[in-house]
Amino acid sequence: MSMAPCEFRLNQLGEALRLYLVTDQGCTQGRRLQEVVAAAVLGGVTCVQLREKHLNTHDFLAQSIALKELLSPLGIALVINDRIDIALACGAHGVHLGQSDMPVEVARRLLPPDVFIGWSVETLDDVKCSAHLPVDYLGVSPIFETPTKKDIATPWGLSGLRQVRTMTTLPLVAIGGIHLSNAQEVLAAGADGLAVVSALCAVADPCAAAKSFRNILRLQHSS
Repeated sequence: MSMAPCEFRLNQLGEALRLYLVTDQGCTQGRRLQEVVAAAVLGGVTCVQLREKHLNTHDFLAQSIALKELLSPLGIALVINDRIDIALACGAHGVHLGQSDMPVEVARRLLPPDVFIGWSVETLDDVKCSAHLPVDYLGVSPIFETPTKKDIATPWGLSGLRQVRTMTTLPLVAIGGIHLSNAQEVLAAGADGLAVVSALCAVADPCAAAKSFRNILRLQHSS
């Protein structure tokens, strides 16, 4: 008898971070965001971050509730970028915070204990600081230059990612300019997961693209 799909559980976090879709409605080529997310999840996406900074609070909440309803029965984690209020209102599984967002310590006090927190690191000092913060994973950002974010720090590059890997035991999610042709070397440099924006949101077939990423992840895991 097959097991029914279930809600995400915190002890699944390591696997959930493997193929991490970060949304960008602006590059979906006119398609509904839920349609793109559903196709990518069918192809193997393991986590979805709702990052739509142009949306007002009403629309952001509506979008988050729609994605939660889509993802929860499949056991796929929904992460909200920045907005603790939205995460609480929709019952998100995680939040992701950047250097200019709410301090991690404050967010941790406000959130239920089973809601995980990711934190973007842009410098080596950020990585050192993370050792004393209640964070569950680090987003190493950006690895390469990317057109989806203009206000970004100097790219880490593969050598920078390797250095971060030596400094922490926290799971590392690499983001920024990641696509199928460089995913394998990013994993080899120490990333536990790949966070992908345009390489999933902007392609004609998000399902096929996600399957290709999962093949790379499987190959890396077996090597």
